[in-house]
Amino acid sequence: MAVYEVYAHPALLRYKTSICTKATLFIFIVLCLTYIPPLLVAYRSQGFWLKRSTYEEQPNVRFQYQILLIAATSTNGDYVAWSTFPNFNTLQGSNLRIPSVSVREDDHNKDGKFDRLNLRLDLPLRAEEQIYSVQMLLTFSYQIFRMSTVLMQTLLYVQHSSSVPGSQLYLNGDLRLQQRVPLGHRGVDTTYNVPVIDGNSPFASTYDLVNIMGSYQERNLTTVLSTPGPVWTVGRAAGTPFQISAVINYPVEPGFWEMVKFAWIQYVSVLLIFIWVFQRVQTFVFQNQILPTVPIPLHKQHQY
Repeated sequence: MAVYEVYAHPALLRYKTSICTKATLFIFIVLCLTYIPPLLVAYRSQGFWLKRSTYEEQPNVRFQYQILLIAATSTNGDYVAWSTFPNFNTLQGSNLRIPSVSVREDDHNKDGKFDRLNLRLDLPLRAEEQIYSVQMLLTFSYQIFRMSTVLMQTLLYVQHSSSVPGSQLYLNGDLRLQQRVPLGHRGVDTTYNVPVIDGNSPFASTYDLVNIMGSYQERNLTTVLSTPGPVWTVGRAAGTPFQISAVINYPVEPGFWEMVKFAWIQYVSVLLIFIWVFQRVQTFVFQNQILPTVPIPLHKQHQY
């Protein structure tokens, strides 16, 4: 009669020994060689810890309707100025010029966050006055929430000069976040959620651009205007104001850093190879009784 196989299943053997034996020492060494070398291999292969990573987020930016403007009317130091800070205007005396300002913020994709600021400023001048350079500060409320929660007040500095007097300055650029250190991923960062310009101060030094920008640039988080270059228009007609037109976009910005997830992937990919190798080493050692142990079939463990 022909014999054929109708069913097959693996037989499980358990190898037992006491604690103070060579087999126990062997298992301990195998475990160390299985789990520690993959860690060293992954770490020494460079890039084990992902210390910095970026993601994209649309910041919540709001113009705070604070402006400080200084415009040179000659090459020998004459100027005109204006700001939304009454104490600054009081200090200007005859140099004060009150402009007409219009501001509009647009939300093009209707996501509840503004995408663009449109600003126009018409600065009245006397018949003999010409504009050779412009320095302007704008303040914003800047917030990000997705991975890092940061609430701060920030500044935008606009500057342009020319040897030829102009009639209009046009700007179109992006309000970009600059960071010197990675953003934290825990808690709410409100370190810079304070006024950039102290509008309540009566002292002239408070509104000095060198002092303002010097203090601002010491921060870890700042904003700058990224633009290919302003457009300076010459030929102002007598009696017409000097015009500043600015289109400032609020683009998607990066942030946040993380480490563990990337390192874990590298470690496991190397560990699987070591587990496969050392499982076969252990099987060979114990099946061939290279180290004395007591093999016990699984079905005998349940007999009483």
